[in-house]
Amino acid sequence: MSERTVLYIEDNFHNRRLVRKILASRGYTVVEAESGSQGMDMLRAGRPPLLLLDIGLPDVDGLEIVRWVRSEAALRNLPVIAITASAMRGDRERFLEAGCDDYLSKPIHAVELLQLVDRYYPQAGDPPANDPAPAP
Repeated sequence: MSERTVLYIEDNFHNRRLVRKILASRGYTVVEAESGSQGMDMLRAGRPPLLLLDIGLPDVDGLEIVRWVRSEAALRNLPVIAITASAMRGDRERFLEAGCDDYLSKPIHAVELLQLVDRYYPQAGDPPANDPAPAP
């Protein structure tokens, strides 16, 4: 995947379009998967620098995807931001415990989304997300 590329796994077309427009305004290219299984295939094939992940997917649950990402040596350092309508007490902690790096609740607010993507998008000189972490 090219520089400034973000993979967004989201089953809702309107949410994908909104995120695509917001991130395009900052020069990001959003590659979209509309199902969890399609997103996993794209992760295997392209290894993006950042993953935006809906949790409530109909085929493969977002939490299952993030657990799989963290178990794969080639993907375990990939920054993952959960974007979900789940905003109950304890949800944020549950998503972070499952392996997400951060969490954004829906409805999506442009400023918050841009801040998170800018914070977690790998900077020049950072190791690529598909490189295993160096041993301590």
